[in-house]
Amino acid sequence: MSDTIRIPVGNGSPEGTNSAYVLPDRGVVIDPGPPSETAWAALRDGITDADLALEDVEHILVTHWHIDHAGLTARLADRANATVHAHRNDAPLIGEYATARPQRLRRDRQVLTQWGVPESIRTGVLDRDTPSPLPDSFPVVRHDDGETVAGVELVHTPGHTSGHSSLRTSEAVFLGDLLLPTYTPNVGGSDTRLEDPLGRYLSSLHRLDSAPKDGHPGHGTPLEIASAIDEVKHHHRDRAKAAFRALATPEPEARTPWDVAKALFGEMRGIHAKFGAGEAAAHLQRLAELGIVDRLEGVPTRYRPVVDSYPAELPLTP
Repeated sequence: MSDTIRIPVGNGSPEGTNSAYVLPDRGVVIDPGPPSETAWAALRDGITDADLALEDVEHILVTHWHIDHAGLTARLADRANATVHAHRNDAPLIGEYATARPQRLRRDRQVLTQWGVPESIRTGVLDRDTPSPLPDSFPVVRHDDGETVAGVELVHTPGHTSGHSSLRTSEAVFLGDLLLPTYTPNVGGSDTRLEDPLGRYLSSLHRLDSAPKDGHPGHGTPLEIASAIDEVKHHHRDRAKAAFRALATPEPEARTPWDVAKALFGEMRGIHAKFGAGEAAAHLQRLAELGIVDRLEGVPTRYRPVVDSYPAELPLTP
């Protein structure tokens, strides 16, 4: 029996069908999947097909708080009498839903305002952020970087979320949404708690230098880590250059992240507005850290270029 069994769960998304993983020899399930009956049936059948009874699942490890990964944790934990584990930064958003959700919505509104997103679009983003069918609260063990559960190490890899963790054994690494085979993970809008989220994300990629050649992503099938990192770095270099040009043309001007997002992505509403504005803000924050643009204080935040042209060779990594 292989030490890693992938179970496709859910109905798919732009990122691809969610991937839950079973490590039957360890009694571990990673990222059970979204909270739907279809996903639950696929997860339950997949665990059984892996020759592991539901009651023999001892540990549920969650790479990050997003509902498409964490939505079935409470249900599986209750059925199996298993323990749920996550990095301490994301654990409250999973296990303390009744209090964490309104706090998150208030924070999202404040950050969207800071990014210059118009009120009507902010309201649309929050109105479409419907409650998830998680319990008000359930136990989630909070972990720090480097701690292990059943021989699986939690490697803190923030950027997509504040507490995102990749999970590593001696044979495999489970990537969550750090790297994806067909999609570039959103950085900036997917978790509004992070300062310099792009810098944090690029630093997280460096933590995989010693990882195995192939990784198991949270959506889709295994990918080659080195080539995926090269592709995503190239993407962010191009996106940072495009964000700078949105400030510098036709005339240099102070603009909000929302202004830059519209130049990059066009008109946006709903979750696309949050992700687009967050992506623009993340690149502008990184360029400000590098001294390529100035961040002007106030509400909303504005940025302006401080160099005449984008440097030919500009490493984005902190």
